[in-house]
Amino acid sequence: MRVKKSKAGFLSGSTGIESVPGPKLPEIDFLNRFNEENQKKYAEADARFKSSPLLKEFLERSNINKEKNRKETQDKYCIRGAEWGVGDCSAEAMSPEDKEKFISELKEKAGVK
Repeated sequence: MRVKKSKAGFLSGSTGIESVPGPKLPEIDFLNRFNEENQKKYAEADARFKSSPLLKEFLERSNINKEKNRKETQDKYCIRGAEWGVGDCSAEAMSPEDKEKFISELKEKAGVK
């Protein structure tokens, strides 16, 4: 099988037309005023949204869920570490009875069966 080489043109390494700045367009007062009015409306709508009680409630719930999920993950890894005998929750130095009791207490505290 023979591979055909492609040949690049003599302009292949030069910059394209997109690098040339275009002409300055005329500014139209009507469009400028329209744009300013719209920007003001958008800023007011953003301010109303950011101060809405619904958004505040959602942010508060989100923070509560974030903390709850962090605690659940921490408990899960502590239980796993105790079972495997590694990490901060390791129960490796305990007797088998104490180890089982410790792990069951961890699971009870975390709400795991």
